[in-house]
Amino acid sequence: MQTSRVASDGMVVVDCDIHLNDLPQYLAPYCEMPWRKSLEQLGRTPQRYLDIPGYSPSFGQTPPLPGGHPVRSVDTPQAMRDELDTLGVDYGIVLPDHLLLFATLSNIEYATALSRAYNRWLVAEWLREGNGLYGAVMACPQNPDDSAKEIERYAGVPGIVAVYLPTAGVDPLWGHRRYDRILAAAEAAELPVMLHSVTVTSPAFPTQLNQFENQFGRQVLGHPFAMMANLVSMMHTGVPVRYPKLNIVFTEAGVGWAPFMMWRMDRYHQEYRRSVPFLEERPSDYVKRQMWFATQPLEEPVNAKHLVETMEHYGGADRTLFASDWPHHDFDHPRGLARLPLTQEQRRKIMGENALSLFKLPKPERLAKKEKQLV
Repeated sequence: MQTSRVASDGMVVVDCDIHLNDLPQYLAPYCEMPWRKSLEQLGRTPQRYLDIPGYSPSFGQTPPLPGGHPVRSVDTPQAMRDELDTLGVDYGIVLPDHLLLFATLSNIEYATALSRAYNRWLVAEWLREGNGLYGAVMACPQNPDDSAKEIERYAGVPGIVAVYLPTAGVDPLWGHRRYDRILAAAEAAELPVMLHSVTVTSPAFPTQLNQFENQFGRQVLGHPFAMMANLVSMMHTGVPVRYPKLNIVFTEAGVGWAPFMMWRMDRYHQEYRRSVPFLEERPSDYVKRQMWFATQPLEEPVNAKHLVETMEHYGGADRTLFASDWPHHDFDHPRGLARLPLTQEQRRKIMGENALSLFKLPKPERLAKKEKQLV
């Protein structure tokens, strides 16, 4: 039973980006043949974080150095629940870890089987009633037809509240019309889509990061570049127009990039509007109506007021979701937002109320009881 330590004011905390340990041997029992044998074999090979050949392929360029950041993973729902309780988190939206690199897999049949196995494993092992964990069914960009069927299959399944769109190295980008079946299925199921990237070097735009000599350069650019490119991709083909009820969430890129892209898209919408006649409003209007931005990794300007002002340009507290990226070394603690000059109402929206509404989550039992007592 959930016993989270929460703020004395009863604030709901929903973490929109936590990661489970999706090792191949965990998914193997849920995978179809012959690919089950591949996962079983991968499970017996020496592994490095985000670098399992044929599963989470990484073009590693950085030489190892002593020390550095520890690698942390969470293997069981109970361990995750215990850790979220310590952080004071009521609900968590779980996303994969190794399969953040899923879009770089080239074998269509293997990718299809792997995405199905992940979805089965996620529902069977992680999304248990009462544990406060919710998940996103994984779309397979390599096979849009099967992805649409998977979304339809899991729509309404308890615990499934979104669709995960693998973003690192995806080619083509998510605005391409080949993905229309995925986006249409998500809209019909009333499931938000969640883009999540990770730093990766691949031949696909915008992840050609091979010229950078160290992880500092690649990490600074990798996540926000992926989000910027996919946002423009979706806008330039009219995704928010064709799917006006589709909610789109951008995770693990911070928030500072969003206003810049909105201003830039508005500027060139004025100049090239004949090439995008379907955009009857400014691109920024669609962003403010259908798109959401998760906080992690939250930018840290010297003057915290500047960040709050930046957030206001894309909708501020009404369009922001809290995310920690737990259990990664660079996670953001829920207390981190306390340093921002926000009102209590704004803080409540960001920390949980927005996510409760967006993902259609029930109010935590402790709050429901409290409201009953007040009636």
